[in-house]
Amino acid sequence: MGQTAVIGVGSPVMGDDGLGLQVLQRLQAEWDFDEDVKLIDGGTWGMALLPDIEDSSRLMFLDAINTQRHPPGTVLLLEREQIPLVTDHNKLSPHQVDLREVLAVSEFRGTLPADTCAVGVVPLVIDIATELSPAVQAGVDPCIARVIERLRAWGHTCTPKSGGVGA
Repeated sequence: MGQTAVIGVGSPVMGDDGLGLQVLQRLQAEWDFDEDVKLIDGGTWGMALLPDIEDSSRLMFLDAINTQRHPPGTVLLLEREQIPLVTDHNKLSPHQVDLREVLAVSEFRGTLPADTCAVGVVPLVIDIATELSPAVQAGVDPCIARVIERLRAWGHTCTPKSGGVGA
């Protein structure tokens, strides 16, 4: 089957941008996975995530997914072809690397797994804050359910820990 990397990304001090990390923490606390599932706190690591991406057979990102077509709080699953892969040549600094650019580099190198998706919630507030907005907080449990559903579809064993919300 190969390794599946589940990478939570975002900033916990930027309001709803911390969604991916909160979902990752809940998965770690409430679920057990087979040995082929690797849960990774990607935070704002940028290019440091490239080895984890390239060493995986399947890849899932947990993140706030900002769209203009869906209201805040909407849970989304984007397939590989729906995830924007972009390199921005207008950055002020070469240190401003975001996830889209890391994925673009992996795609360019031919190492982006064919089974790649992003699961997240449309944010309401991306500003200095340590809590999720109520709209996004309400999407956390459905987001976790979507993650578990995809991991099981990929053939992984996902078992709720006793006493966890998934039990």
